[in-house]
Amino acid sequence: MKISIIIPAFNEEKLLPATLRAVQSAAEAFVQKGWDWELCVCDNNSTDNTRAIAEAAGARTVFEPINQISRARNTGASIATGDWLIFVDADSRPTSALFNDVIQEIESGRTIGGGVTVKMDIHAPLLSVLVHVWNTTSRLRRWAAGSFVYCSSQAFRDLGGFSTRLYATEEIEFSQRLKKMASRQSQRVVILHRHPMETSARKLKLYSKTEYARFFLRFMLRPFRTLESREECRVWYDGRR
Repeated sequence: MKISIIIPAFNEEKLLPATLRAVQSAAEAFVQKGWDWELCVCDNNSTDNTRAIAEAAGARTVFEPINQISRARNTGASIATGDWLIFVDADSRPTSALFNDVIQEIESGRTIGGGVTVKMDIHAPLLSVLVHVWNTTSRLRRWAAGSFVYCSSQAFRDLGGFSTRLYATEEIEFSQRLKKMASRQSQRVVILHRHPMETSARKLKLYSKTEYARFFLRFMLRPFRTLESREECRVWYDGRR
């Protein structure tokens, strides 16, 4: 068994080192199991030291010139050689306990993929409520958070990867298609929850309430047009770090 851990990264020199250290430490779970693993980083047109940091950490790297998270994940997967793929965002930190949960699902033979509940690296009352709502929805709807998506490589390729039509919510659209595939194959999609993964809440500091309000207003008025536009989804693509 071989696991490919894929990290899409756009100008992530600030947070990528901590993520790489966390992944390398967590991957000991696979080593102890006797499984092979590899680390693949997609440099999504970065203008900083992202690629150099990844290569210094021993990762296989690939370049994707178009800034889009779906393309970055798909391009990262294009060089992956594992039987299973785990997509981890460049500002998130998985643990060996979480990877052991993934191992259990793979060994069950009943799971085709899924995600994990999340926790933020800062504590704030309103944020805690929002995270709780998301985690509950994630488990009920079996929607994977984009910060951590796992699935068999065969399923990923059969589905054609993440939709390049979307600039946001691509992980939910992918989850929907993965669930349909799982149903057809008498398998399941599992959102892991025993060991939530810590991810960065930096966007709350980088963007104002007004900017978020404008985005959600646009989304409510014209959801498809908003999600299919890089400009409309500038919170993810304007390069603010």
